Amino acid sequence: MSAESIHNTLERLCNLLRVEAREAGAAAGLLPIQFEALHYLVQCNRYSNTVQGVSEFLGQTKGTVSKTVAVLEDRGLIERIADSEDRRVVHLIATVAGKRMLKKVVPAGFLLKALAVSKGRQVEVLDRALKDLLLAAQRVRASKSFGACKSCRFNEQADGRFKCGLTGEALAARETEMICREHEYPVSAV
Repeated sequence: MSAESIHNTLERLCNLLRVEAREAGAAAGLLPIQFEALHYLVQCNRYSNTVQGVSEFLGQTKGTVSKTVAVLEDRGLIERIADSEDRRVVHLIATVAGKRMLKKVVPAGFLLKALAVSKGRQVEVLDRALKDLLLAAQRVRASKSFGACKSCRFNEQADGRFKCGLTGEALAARETEMICREHEYPVSAV
C-alpha cells in the first residue's frame, strides 16, 4: 500500500464526514465552521474552551472564531463564562441545547452503519492504526495533539483521584476523558 493510496482513502473518508457534518449543520442553520467549533467545545476541557483554544484546534484566526462564537452564543448553543481565578479569561461552554443538537449527528450516521457491518476485531485494529497514524502526523507537523487528558504525560492519578501535573489542579474523572490544548503524549508514546 502506498502513501498516496492511504492519503486518497483518508481524504475520501474525511470528505464524507465533512459532508455529513455540513448537512447536519445546515439543517440546524449553522455554517460548517460554526458546527466544527461547537463540536470542539463539546469535547474539550476547561483549559481549552476559549477563543484561543478553538482558534488553535480549527486552524482559524481569532477574528473568524470570535464571529463564529458570537453566532453560537446568539443561537443559545454556547454561553460565555468568566474564569473564577482570572477574569480576563472567558470560557465557552456548550449549553444543553448545543450538546443535544450535536449528539443527534455525531458520530456520523453512515459511519455508525459502516462500523456495525464490520467485524469487531477489524474495528479495533483500525482504531489503533488511525491513532498511531495521527500521532505520527502530529509529530511530523510539530502540531498540538489535542488529546484526551487521560493519555497526557501531565495526568497524575493517585487513590482514584486525578490531577494535572502542569497546572497542579485537581481534575474530575469525566475531565480526563476530554481533549486538552495542553496535551502532550508520554515519552513512551512518542
